Amino acid sequence: MTGRSSSFITLKKHIFLFLFMLSQVSSQQEDAVHTVQYNKDNFATEIKKKNHFVMFYAPWCGHCQRLEPTWEQLAEISNKEDNSIKIGKVDCTTDSSLCTEHDVTGYPTLKFFKAGESKGTKFRGTRDLPSLLSFLNDQLGTTLGSADTVPSPPEAVNGLLELTENTFGKHVSTGYHFVKFYAPWCGHCQKLAPTWEELANSLRNNNYASISKVDCTQHRSVCGQFDIKGYPTLLWIEDGKKVDKYSGQRTHEELKAYVSKMLAKSNDQMDVKTDSSDSTTHAVLSLTGDSFKHGIEKGISFVKFFAPWCGHCKRLAPIWEELGKKFFGNESVNIVKVDCTLDASKDLCNEQEVDGFPTLYLYRDGHKVSEYNGARNLDDLYDFVSNYLQPHDEL
Repeated sequence: MTGRSSSFITLKKHIFLFLFMLSQVSSQQEDAVHTVQYNKDNFATEIKKKNHFVMFYAPWCGHCQRLEPTWEQLAEISNKEDNSIKIGKVDCTTDSSLCTEHDVTGYPTLKFFKAGESKGTKFRGTRDLPSLLSFLNDQLGTTLGSADTVPSPPEAVNGLLELTENTFGKHVSTGYHFVKFYAPWCGHCQKLAPTWEELANSLRNNNYASISKVDCTQHRSVCGQFDIKGYPTLLWIEDGKKVDKYSGQRTHEELKAYVSKMLAKSNDQMDVKTDSSDSTTHAVLSLTGDSFKHGIEKGISFVKFFAPWCGHCKRLAPIWEELGKKFFGNESVNIVKVDCTLDASKDLCNEQEVDGFPTLYLYRDGHKVSEYNGARNLDDLYDFVSNYLQPHDEL
């Protein structure tokens, strides 16, 4: 009798769990107001009419459930009459033959289908809104969304940023980041909190690495993306990718030393290309604290203050070299670069009030006259310098 009672209770538990899962799936489907649901009867016909980005999923899949709110947000942005793209999804538990036809071997699988074509391009990036939008923009050659669509992180409080599902992807996509993934109820997290704030505060002015935190009870998709299994988890992230998990002592001194070590390691591994051609060598003048004053004392000097590990600096580097070549032979103009990570240049960069990388200042006869904040393309940079040349210097 006892055995039967136990079996009956177990059966009731399984039934309750099954009904709960059904309710969760139903709730998710009701929440998907903007996403278009496709099946084997209409999929082939619909994707030929318009560009499509489709999520092949299973309702029980944890990764799919975590992606669902982001996918719905993407659909809200994209599924408009005047847009050339539709965001859809296919349930592989009810349309398994359709998923097999499109080589779906794991969930979720995300594929872009160009209008009129039946073969899709698989998305392999990070499953956050900025990355998904960037992928679509590349495929379409247009711009979906705007700066208002993907919110920027709030201002840091004493150097510490609180990131969310909406702001995380954009913030960590470039640069160096030390991130604490935590839960408010976690005792170890509560103990670490004042030390983490102290770390952020002590590094708030160095512009090398950002210190941030993510509440995993509120932003599960972010924590799931990095496979967070315990709290607190401290990750070092570079250009959107996890590089290392911190496992040392959680004192301010140890954490700060770790940041310095990781920045130095990245700097050492950087393939800093030296100028090899004669024209480039002379076109871009490399100065340090010792040579700076003499190097810019005559004429117009346009100076790039940079750090080799900075993602924006890396993208600007080849354009800066081309700018140097454009003014090569003009004795009135110097195109200059200063590496602020060198010991010989750190004091100079502080004196010149360099508070981020890259910083672009224009000097006339040794005196700073302007900071450049425009677009970093060759034409705009060239026009900026040309505007400061005297009429007799212009050709």
